This record gives sequence, C-alpha cells and structure tokens, in this order.
Amino acid sequence: MDYDLIIIGSGPAGYVAAVHAAKLGLKTAVVEKSEYLGGTCLNVGCIPSKALLSSSEHFHYAEHGFSKHGIKIKGIEVDIPEMMKRKDKVVDSLRKGIEFLFKANKIDRINGLGSLEGANSVSVSSEDGAKTYTTKNILLATGSVPVSLPGIDIDGTHIVTSDQAIAFDSIPKSLIIIGAGAIGLELGSVWSRLGSQVEIIEFLPKVAAGFDEEISKTLQKMFEKQGLKFHLNTKVQSVKAAKKGVSVTAMQEAKEKSFEAEKVLMAVGRKPFTEGLGLEKAGVAMTDRGRIQVDGNWKTSVDSIYAVGDVIDGPMLAHKAEAEGIAVVERMVGQAGSVNAALIPNVVYTNPEAASSGLTEEAAKEQKIPYRVGKYQFLNNGRAKAVDQTDGFVKLLAHKETDKLLGAHIIASNASELIAECVSVMEFSGSAEDLARTIHAHPTMAEVIKEAAHSLH
Repeated sequence: MDYDLIIIGSGPAGYVAAVHAAKLGLKTAVVEKSEYLGGTCLNVGCIPSKALLSSSEHFHYAEHGFSKHGIKIKGIEVDIPEMMKRKDKVVDSLRKGIEFLFKANKIDRINGLGSLEGANSVSVSSEDGAKTYTTKNILLATGSVPVSLPGIDIDGTHIVTSDQAIAFDSIPKSLIIIGAGAIGLELGSVWSRLGSQVEIIEFLPKVAAGFDEEISKTLQKMFEKQGLKFHLNTKVQSVKAAKKGVSVTAMQEAKEKSFEAEKVLMAVGRKPFTEGLGLEKAGVAMTDRGRIQVDGNWKTSVDSIYAVGDVIDGPMLAHKAEAEGIAVVERMVGQAGSVNAALIPNVVYTNPEAASSGLTEEAAKEQKIPYRVGKYQFLNNGRAKAVDQTDGFVKLLAHKETDKLLGAHIIASNASELIAECVSVMEFSGSAEDLARTIHAHPTMAEVIKEAAHSLH
C-alpha cells in the first residue's frame, strides 16, 4: 500500500483530518483538484466573507458611530480594490499556514481530481495524466457547491453565487438576494453597508430558518432598521439577465411581483460535491437526500471508505466538518472519537451576530419537554454600553425539573464567541445554576449569559 490514508478534499474536514491522522502515525496523502488548499471555507466562503464583513463594519461605524466617541472624520470613502486586496491577503496567509502544516507533518499533497477505483485505490487525474494510488483507508471530504433554482442559470456576472459576490470590483447600486439564510444575510449586510440597495427574497416565512423563532424575528427587525428589505413567503419564478441588470419574477400570496436590480445573488443553499468521485463504481451507497450514507463511525457501505463534512447528513458547517475529521481518524485507529451533533453551534456573522446551540423553544414544545426560559438584554450590561454594542439579548432554556441547560440563543456583536461557553456547559450536561454561579470577569459582555442563567431561578 502507498498510504495508510488518502483523503479526497482539503477543506476544513480534509486538512484537519490529515493533520490529525499524521500526528496519530498514519502515512497520509490529500488529493485536491484546486490550485489552493483550504476548500470552499478558506478560499471563497467563511474566511473571505468574514474579512469583508469586518471591513464593511469598520466603514459603517466610521460613518455612523465615530461621532459618539468624539471622533470626527470628513470625506470618508470606500476603496473596493483595497478592501478586496486585504481580503485576499488574509486568505493567502491562511493558505500558507495549511501548506506549512502539511510539510511539518509530512503529509503528501497530490494535485488533481480524485476518484474511487475500488475499496483501496484512488485515481488522480491532472494535466499530466492519471495515476492510481493504493491505501488502507479512504476519506471522502469533498465539500459542497452552491445550487440554483430550477430554470435559473448563473452567469457569474449578473446572476451570481457567493463565489462572485465576495469579489465584486465595484459596489452594485442595487442587489437582490434570493435566500435569507446565513450566506444571504451576511453578504446582504456587507453590500448594504457599503451602499447597495439590498432586497432579500425568501420562500419561507422567516429569516435565518433553523434559529429560535424569537431570534429570527428580532434579527429581521434589526436588519430592516439597517436598511435591508425583506420579501418573505415569496417564491421566485424566474430570473433573467438583461444588458443593464436583472429582472426577477416571484409569487407572493398568489400575486405576481416583479423586481429589478443590477445584480442577483443566488443564496438558496448548497449541495454535496460528489461529481466524478466514482461512488457508484466503488459501491458507495447514497441516502434518499443525495448524500453519502455513513454509520456511527463515519464509515460508508464500503468498509475501508469513510466520509465526513458536507457530503454526509447534517448541517453544512465548517466546524462540524472539522470535528468529524478529527473523530473519524481517531475511530480508524481504535480511539473513541465523537461528535455531539445536537450541540453544533449555528452562527450568522452579521452585526449583531446570531448564535445558537441546543434546543429552540419551538423544538422543546414539539418534543413535550418541560422547560423554563431565562433572558437578559445587553442594554443592561456595562461593557456593552461602554463599547456601544447594546443590541441583542441572551435566551437560555433549562429543563423545568432538573435545571439541565437545554439550549442557548444569543444576539450580540460577538455572539459567535459567547456561544462557546454555553456549548461547553451543555457538553458536560451542566445546569443553568452551574452557569449562573460561574464567576465572570466584570465588566464583560459574557456577564449577560450569567444574568440570563440567574433569571431562570
């Protein structure tokens, strides 16, 4: 055998699994079709979008918030090429970091399109031809790609995906976003802050589907206050590009509505990238939803082939993929790797951010679990007032009889960071009282979590 483990895909699942496998003593190789390591998340997803979110937040606060601090600026302007240059620099530095990890851990990088030749062999096609490698185990971590709606063609100029929307060379005067999930809300926030007129069309009756109902409603109100316009319960019928822009036809409550904008961003979701992977040839079974079927060890229907991340069931989130990448290689060597799927945090990185983990109030009712709710506003927090970040609240759910912490839901400027404390307590099956009696530094925004826990009692 050439290797102990060949991983196809170098995104968060693939590269994290590779580093962990190498540290566990496995001779490891990673097959990557792209010029760069890091997958969608690093190159055209999580990282570049967060860089743009940060840049646009700085600009917006300089325009609307600095004066509160006694800072006066005249003639502030947006330099999009410079903003994009910074974003690309952030991405490039992280790419180099992964390359360093590969070299430091003696992980072989194989460039080309990988496909399964059987239970223990992978064929890699590149400009130099095709070559087959043998291995004891194979890990499929090929991630996902954006999807469009039926009959709507993405041209990459007028009708775009997030891949193009993180790299506009100028600010669109108007932007229609189809889909009010994390991608649509985040990129809508970016371009709205920079000057675009943004309208978001959503088929469902709420934004940020999957979040607690109260969180979703509050977020929508906050975004509307920031200038975003929403059209919920609206089904897109067609999207057509013209010389000067794009026209969208949709149905809302049995009435046809028309929209026009300079660009349209399709943000309706993603699908597993399994094209050309040779799954059928190798005998790898799929689920009814078109994802790779795995068991509790992330093993496919073929004993030596495993799969993690976006290609299997569960939320398409980088941190979920990373956790599975670590756990699966531990299982391969007989260790007890595990992932608690019930506590995978869900985050929308707008300003304020929304973060959630565990049960929503709606889920607790549906499952007939007796619960109590504790809430506390950031408006009452000293640190939040000092840094001018008073929007939002913490909402905690605890079991009515045992006080076990069941769910945490946060809207705050740094909710993505704050949620980790709640996840940690829930991982150890802790109680709301445990959280309330944990001493938090003062003044910090994390104290709002403590106060929400106290309010449960």
